[in-house]
Amino acid sequence: MSSPTAPAVVGVIGGGRMGAGIAQSFAAIGSSVTVVESGAQAAAAALDRVATGLRRAAERGRLAEPADQVLGRVTTVESVNGLPSHAELVVEAVPEDAALKARVLAAAEQAVDATTVLATNTSSLSVTELASALKEPGRFLGMHFFNPVPASELVEIVVAPDTSPEVVRTALAWTRALGKKDVVVKDSPGFASSRLGLALGLEAIRMVEDGVAEPEAIDDAMSLGYKHPTGPLRLTDLVGLDVRLAIAEYLHATLGERFAPPRLLRDKVARGELGRKSGQGFYTWQ
Repeated sequence: MSSPTAPAVVGVIGGGRMGAGIAQSFAAIGSSVTVVESGAQAAAAALDRVATGLRRAAERGRLAEPADQVLGRVTTVESVNGLPSHAELVVEAVPEDAALKARVLAAAEQAVDATTVLATNTSSLSVTELASALKEPGRFLGMHFFNPVPASELVEIVVAPDTSPEVVRTALAWTRALGKKDVVVKDSPGFASSRLGLALGLEAIRMVEDGVAEPEAIDDAMSLGYKHPTGPLRLTDLVGLDVRLAIAEYLHATLGERFAPPRLLRDKVARGELGRKSGQGFYTWQ
């Protein structure tokens, strides 16, 4: 496998907020991108997310080409079997369900050439375990993008024991072509970013639960006192309380009691208070 400046052809499995952001980012640097979504309605919604993101980027002066021209490089298909066989990179960006991710990655491996790099966008699941679903785990690694993908500066590159060094070098070249910085970590529960970010977020939730302070006060303490760009509770709302709960449950199972989800987090998720996407979390969102 060579290490080009940018992949010419990219596949993205999953057209939700993260998948659409990944597709937008690669299309903006010239890649031809195919997004996989189940059903015509979901595929149309994914394309609309990409179009909306490109429009906003153009309004902010962050696109080198007209938005419509970039969007012309993005297509959708309704099955993994529709991925271009000659894709240089396929990124899986489906929900944080290990069995689901393993299934779509195994299907993608069958649909593309042996030279295609396969990546997962998981924020916490074991890349090593996901690799066990593949016949050729050497071409697989984690490329953990951050939300919102087009504006985020970071990609966490997660290396499993069988990941080929050449695949890592190629992924790093593509990350830099996107204009992002990389951190390389060994596969372990929560990697570096989710593990540290979740520890802070869970403690902030416990402080609300214990009546230590209101969410805004806790966030201001970290933003103003420690220069965090976003407080841990506002960030939890942006990530999604359901996503945070799923990660906490996984890290609780793998790393122990320090990652036990607070009752308040479980209760909010049970009530449908998922953060910005539902309109209510620790804050009320318009």
